[in-house]
Amino acid sequence: MDQQSKVAVIGAGVMGEALIAALISSGVKPDHITISEKREDRAQELISKYSIKAAALNANISDADALLLVVKPQDMASVLEEIKGSINPKAVGITFAAGKTISFISNRLGTSNPVVRVMPNTPTLVGEGMAAASMGAGVTAEQREFVLGFLGATGKVIEVKEELQDAVTATSGSGPAYFFAFVEAMVAGAKELGLSEQDATTLTIQTIVGAAKLLDESGKSATTLRENVTSPNGTTAAALASFENEKMKSIVAKAMKAARDRSQELA
Repeated sequence: MDQQSKVAVIGAGVMGEALIAALISSGVKPDHITISEKREDRAQELISKYSIKAAALNANISDADALLLVVKPQDMASVLEEIKGSINPKAVGITFAAGKTISFISNRLGTSNPVVRVMPNTPTLVGEGMAAASMGAGVTAEQREFVLGFLGATGKVIEVKEELQDAVTATSGSGPAYFFAFVEAMVAGAKELGLSEQDATTLTIQTIVGAAKLLDESGKSATTLRENVTSPNGTTAAALASFENEKMKSIVAKAMKAARDRSQELA
């Protein structure tokens, strides 16, 4: 596959749009990208914004070299049923639906098309995404390079065995929500200490953003950075001791296992 490849994007929600932007950033020409989206106003919005095309579902996939399935897990079966008779036999199918396995996609397509399973996350929308891809049987070196290439334009991408995708979902897929929940809790805590909502929000967000940048750019581990900011018997030590007393590590591990288990149930 190359920059001349035709790409069909099924589902043009916020993640679909982020992937369209990534495709263009990676070198795919906008007029080689065609979306299928039931909401006409949404389709026109993306056509105007990115100079891409729109087409009915079956017409879209009949000559596409790559098919991006960006639909909800509960909608995947019906979409596959609709397209299985029209898909280009040379196309690679790329699924972004949580919990849906490569075999689920292949069995419902009933074709020999190779399938790639991807778990992205919402920071993809701002070019700081984390994606994990698993290659199914028959994926060519060119198709693999294409998938990893455009996903790299959304942030970072790794390749994992498919049996680890549920763990990926619990880590990076659902992970942004854990972060947002922690921010909510910090803002609420700051307000209880007397700060205004505006000041509590500013202090919390900038602290989190700064800490994340320090972790990303310093080359030091989270453990080292935590130790560096923690003086014996100081304020940070008191807060961390409270976390430990509440078994924060156990709480997080239990939550991630719940996310992993739910991902398995969605298969």
